[in-house]
Amino acid sequence: MSGGTHDQTTVARHDNETLSTLIVDDEPLAVERMQVICSRIPALRIVGTAGDGAAALRMIEALTPDLVLLDMTMPQVDGLSVARRIAETVPDMAQRPAVVFVTAHDSFAVEAFDLDAVDYVLKPVATDRLERAIDRAFHRRAAGQAAAPAETAPSPWIEEFWVPHRSELLRISVDDVCRIDAERDYVRLHVGEASHLLLETIGSLDERLDPERFIRVHRSTILARQFITGLRHEGLGVWCAEIARGEPVRIGRTHLKAVKAMAGR
Repeated sequence: MSGGTHDQTTVARHDNETLSTLIVDDEPLAVERMQVICSRIPALRIVGTAGDGAAALRMIEALTPDLVLLDMTMPQVDGLSVARRIAETVPDMAQRPAVVFVTAHDSFAVEAFDLDAVDYVLKPVATDRLERAIDRAFHRRAAGQAAAPAETAPSPWIEEFWVPHRSELLRISVDDVCRIDAERDYVRLHVGEASHLLLETIGSLDERLDPERFIRVHRSTILARQFITGLRHEGLGVWCAEIARGEPVRIGRTHLKAVKAMAGR
């Protein structure tokens, strides 16, 4: 848990504004623990709790909370179903409650952020970690209020990754990723000198990346176009892509035509 400096900064930022908050979890002890944690955060005002997804949907409709702290795994109507229903019934982002998933499992992050969740917090929840999620909820709210009435359609392409790191998930912008390598059912994202594993196949990820920003150069490698510095012919029909960070990457024969087309060849 962080020290007093972080707590004071967060409180000062939101001391004149609160988020009405609904806690949703099918474990009574988990609800109690979350209530205790929320009581330490002046920016939160608890308006209710729900013990299952169906009750959560009824309370969201009745209370119109600003924020829903939502457990992922619940019987019958799970957290993903609740978030999906919220998105369907409240299409206006400025009016939709912010959703922060609170779960013991890190394997649903892709689905969660496909539903435009604000954050994904792993149990056991620490106060400082929840505060960071609350900051993101405030930023989302401010962005929604400042948006023009005629909003453009959301991008169909991935804009960020959420990857497990110790006891939390890290947010990584796609603009910071220079290379993606396949590792069986995972992909490895290379960000500067660091790398992170993400549970997703390279084929499914390739379909969700903006082709103007990424290009697949091999069956096991995707490169960010902005980090490709050149193409080099090695002879005998073998080509490599030179990149700003790391060793050259051999281009697979099935991808060579597309890579050359990128270079106007």
